Amino acid sequence: MSGKRIGYVRVSSLEQNTERQLDGVQLDKVFTDKASGKDTKRPQLQAALDYVRDGDTLIVHSMDRLARNTEDLLRMVRELTAKHVSVEFVKERLTFSGHGDDPMAHLMMTMLGGFAQFERSLIRERQREGIELAKAKGVYRGRKPSLTGAQVETLRQRVAAGEKKAVVARDFGISRETLYQYIRAAGESA
Repeated sequence: MSGKRIGYVRVSSLEQNTERQLDGVQLDKVFTDKASGKDTKRPQLQAALDYVRDGDTLIVHSMDRLARNTEDLLRMVRELTAKHVSVEFVKERLTFSGHGDDPMAHLMMTMLGGFAQFERSLIRERQREGIELAKAKGVYRGRKPSLTGAQVETLRQRVAAGEKKAVVARDFGISRETLYQYIRAAGESA
C-alpha cells in the first residue's frame, strides 16, 4: 500500500496567487495557508501535519514555504521522517524519507535553509533602512490610525466608565494592545 501525496502551499498575503506552487504535481490533498512565513501559527500547516500518516509524502514547493528559519525546517523534517512521512521539496529537488537519507541531502537542506533565512534578514534590514530614510525626509507617515478621533474619545469614555477593556476592544475591532496605546496617547495629550 502506497501512501498519499499531500501538498502544502503557503503565500504571504491574500493577494498572492497559489497556483504556481505545485502546479502539475499529482496530489491527493492540498492544504493552503495565506500567512507570513514568520508566523508560526499557520492553521493549514498544522492541519497538514496532523493529517499525514506513515507512508505519506508531504510535498512543498520550496523550503521557505514550509519553515520560517533553518532550525524550524530541520525540526519539521526530522519530526515528519521520524513518523515515516517523506518530505519532498519540488524547487530544490530534495526528498527526505528517514530511511538512510543521504548525508549530502541533509547538508544541502541545511545550507539552502540558511541562505533563505539570511535573505529574509537582508530584506527586513533593507526595509528598516528604507523606512528610516523616508522618516528623515519627512515622507514616512506610518500606519493610518485604526480609529477616528471621535471613536477614540468614545473608547476612552467607555473605559473610564469601567467597561471591560476586552469588550471595548472587540466592539471597535482592535486588539487590547491597540486599545492600551490609544488610552496612553489620550493620557499623554491631556
